[in-house]
Amino acid sequence: MRFAVWALSMTFASLVVPAVSWGQSQTARPTQMGQGELEQRQGEMAVLTELRKSNTVKIDPREEAAYRAFYSVKPGDLDKKIQLGNDFLKKFPKSPLAEAVDAGLVNAYYNKQDWKDFYTAADNALALKPDDVDVLTTVGWVIPHFFHPNDPDVDARLDKAESFEKRAIQAMEKMPKPDYLSESQFAALKAQKAVQAHSALGLVYFRREDYPNSVKELQQATQNNPNPDPTDLFVLGDSLENLDRYAEAAEAFDRCSQVPGSLQDRCQQNAAGAKKQAAHSKPE
Repeated sequence: MRFAVWALSMTFASLVVPAVSWGQSQTARPTQMGQGELEQRQGEMAVLTELRKSNTVKIDPREEAAYRAFYSVKPGDLDKKIQLGNDFLKKFPKSPLAEAVDAGLVNAYYNKQDWKDFYTAADNALALKPDDVDVLTTVGWVIPHFFHPNDPDVDARLDKAESFEKRAIQAMEKMPKPDYLSESQFAALKAQKAVQAHSALGLVYFRREDYPNSVKELQQATQNNPNPDPTDLFVLGDSLENLDRYAEAAEAFDRCSQVPGSLQDRCQQNAAGAKKQAAHSKPE
């Protein structure tokens, strides 16, 4: 499994979730393990280090130079990164570095919101390494967030998202620790990735109106989390209301209302409504 290229950056503060009445989501995109700039560079170069350890893999100096150029592009220069990535894959389609480049292109296309090429790059990366945790988690997260209920393939897409997140969780259990991370860093970052996977699963089940499972997953994503995604809290509150668990819904909406952003006012209103419902539903 890929454990070295943890390159996704926190680019968007808010994402549109068009299928629900609350409209603007302010959810944070999945972050990759080793998301800091230093850890990112260490991870990218660790791919080369790991390949050099193998007696069966040889890297052409031209491939290495092209790879280094691809990962040296400034984060905001997406067009250049995409061009260099595609040029690399055309010149070196059988390179042992191809999967890492495909994964880097997934990040670049995400930042451009170029969904067609985003999914193509992800499919290419997973064809080479099916248990790439970052790609699995990212794609599984994007599908239910950029959701179009009239898409004729909507059920298949949600199935794909569910499958990817479950695969990511299983892969994380067997993942070796990268040399450039300490044990505590690795444990913390795996926990973070697990939160993101459960967050995505919670929204997948919400889209299916499977509220019990939505609650189960979103509770795992938000409990004992000092900085929960407000969208997760909002959807958790909505799912709990659909299960007539109004007191718990009010708690979720209250937590959401403490986070500044586009959902804050709506969460305050929903918290008040859930509290009223909870009071009315109490046995006399």
